[in-house]
Amino acid sequence: MSKDDFRGDMGGLTEEEFERFLSGNSLARLATLKADGSPFVVPVWYHWDGEAIWFVGRQRAAWCKHIANDGRTSVVIDSEHSEPDESGKQTEIPKVIMEGTSEVVEEPNVGGKWVEVAEKMSYRYLGPNGPTYLTSTLQQPRWLIKMTPTNIKTWKGVGWAKRYWVDETGGPSYEEAHGG
Repeated sequence: MSKDDFRGDMGGLTEEEFERFLSGNSLARLATLKADGSPFVVPVWYHWDGEAIWFVGRQRAAWCKHIANDGRTSVVIDSEHSEPDESGKQTEIPKVIMEGTSEVVEEPNVGGKWVEVAEKMSYRYLGPNGPTYLTSTLQQPRWLIKMTPTNIKTWKGVGWAKRYWVDETGGPSYEEAHGG
């Protein structure tokens, strides 16, 4: 193993990697705008359907009310870390950043379309016991929110994207710092 194999493959996620990662159980960090324009960030479960990202929020969740007032949102989904493979090479540390517009599909209700989305999420996040958790809360009203991304950025590996590197600072070149 070379000294830089720990970095893994760097660059944007392939379509297959993107879809696989979003079908996992990483939390999304959803950014909304409060009525005064200040940012609000909350970790949430999500469901990616291949075109849009879906959220189910409790009736009293502030972030749902923020979206009802202003649909401009951003989401970060990342992995805290990934384990190196047997050779010590880092395989990925995926990150997805989405900007877009969110819309309220359902205001708080009991038994709406949100139930199907919440059931899918309950399996992804809690495994076979997911529906047990969900069933005990089905009489609690929830919002159904859909975010349509207008901009998606992805990254994997341990290193900087070249666009961030400032040349001629007296330090190593991008290639030297990243094993290239």
